[in-house]
Amino acid sequence: MTALLSVTDLAVARGGRRAVEGVSFELHPAQALILRGPNGIGKTTLLRCVAGLQPPVEGRIDAAPDTVAYAAHADGLKGALTVAENLRFWSSTFAGPGIDAALETMNLRDLADRPAALLSAGQKRRLGLARLLVTGRPLWVLDEPTVSLDAASVALFAEAVRAHLGAGGAALMATHIDLGLPEASILDLTPFRADPTRATRGAPAGFDEAFA
Repeated sequence: MTALLSVTDLAVARGGRRAVEGVSFELHPAQALILRGPNGIGKTTLLRCVAGLQPPVEGRIDAAPDTVAYAAHADGLKGALTVAENLRFWSSTFAGPGIDAALETMNLRDLADRPAALLSAGQKRRLGLARLLVTGRPLWVLDEPTVSLDAASVALFAEAVRAHLGAGGAALMATHIDLGLPEASILDLTPFRADPTRATRGAPAGFDEAFA
């Protein structure tokens, strides 16, 4: 089976210093991989590299074009638009499916006409995650996706991931929450921690890693 994502001997940097190095893994359809490790080890940086937002220092990241949908700490919402309008915008941007399933899956139907600026933190997070469902992308890359979610919303999100995997998608995520996904494997980045005293060769000059 062809991998949706192949990472080979990857080294990533934060603040001009290598964070982790020598990381290799593959993700196939119907698989999930959860990154673990202490705060600051480089989980977010690695995810940003996979999403194409930051170049790696070394190694390869192989994925077909238009494969990845990325959900970071920021929810990526337009506050003046309603919940439904935000989802329609993203569906149009990605040429994805309609929004009805996303509204239902993340329990947003009753909020469809509410401006995003008036949502609670948890509601905004649910809307941010609902964006994944309208992209049509098979590979979800998720950075602490359950932040601000209550237990019921975490369960909704976990079920959405299960359905995505069941439809042949894959998910790469950093989370400390047990989502109850039997399909998920764990990759602890601790053994791949780089020497923090060694300056990074090959990092882009002046690269802004404020979000790494």
